[in-house]
Amino acid sequence: MNIKRNRMRVRVTNTLQVINSITQLKIGLCLLAVIILLALFAPFLAAYDPFALNDDLLAPPGSQYLLGTDGLGRDVFSELLYGARTSIFIGVVAAAISGILGTLIGGLSGFYRGKLDSVLSEFVNVFLMLPTFFLILLIVALFGSSMLNVMLVIGVTTWTGNAVLMRAQAMSLRERTYVKSLQSIGVSKFKILTKHIIPNGIFPIIANTTMNISGAILTEAGLSFLGLGDPNLVSWGQMVFHGKSYLVNGWWISTFSGFAIVVTVLAFYLIGDGLNHVLSPKLRDIK
Repeated sequence: MNIKRNRMRVRVTNTLQVINSITQLKIGLCLLAVIILLALFAPFLAAYDPFALNDDLLAPPGSQYLLGTDGLGRDVFSELLYGARTSIFIGVVAAAISGILGTLIGGLSGFYRGKLDSVLSEFVNVFLMLPTFFLILLIVALFGSSMLNVMLVIGVTTWTGNAVLMRAQAMSLRERTYVKSLQSIGVSKFKILTKHIIPNGIFPIIANTTMNISGAILTEAGLSFLGLGDPNLVSWGQMVFHGKSYLVNGWWISTFSGFAIVVTVLAFYLIGDGLNHVLSPKLRDIK
């Protein structure tokens, strides 16, 4: 009886986890959908050019300027809309670079094992020990703060988590019967890796990469706040940086841009965490 009760409790707990994860995923997707729609229709929703300067300096939120203006007379609402494009694009591209690098390196390390695994594992350990944000600061300061450089440096310095996950997946999948069968009939290791190991072990990477988008957006905002963002683009981090000088008489500049960062990061985190539970093999049978 006790065993049956324990099994029932575990099943009920797992079922509740699935329900909560699906709800969490839906909330994240709804938030992200709103943000993406605002970013896509920015040219139609923005009443002013985000780069246009006017004489209404630090105008408070009102009928003319929905969210007020900044210290240079730029419309804050228009800047937020165009800043959404910058943040989402940089976050998605940087996380994609991180996911691709981590998947390839982790897959090669976990499937081939031997000397290649030892070398790649030490390579991963070196990156894990490096202070990532300070490394990003150094590289951006040396090679420039263009959007391309920012995306590349964030992606190249944040792939280690995906590599560790993919290595564990590859080490587990390489012992499966179907993989052994493919090896016995002479299928090349690289083909097995790309056609069977990576596709079957990619689900944790998808969830982790989605959550990495949040980290990339925060990193870009941090760089922009420190003055190392692309000056030719509208960025939420630059808005926070510009608004910190006007917190007393222009609180809306940093407040609204900071709130936009929080909501966007929360949306991607909810989606990533929801996917992590929904795609879990332990919960797949219950679903």
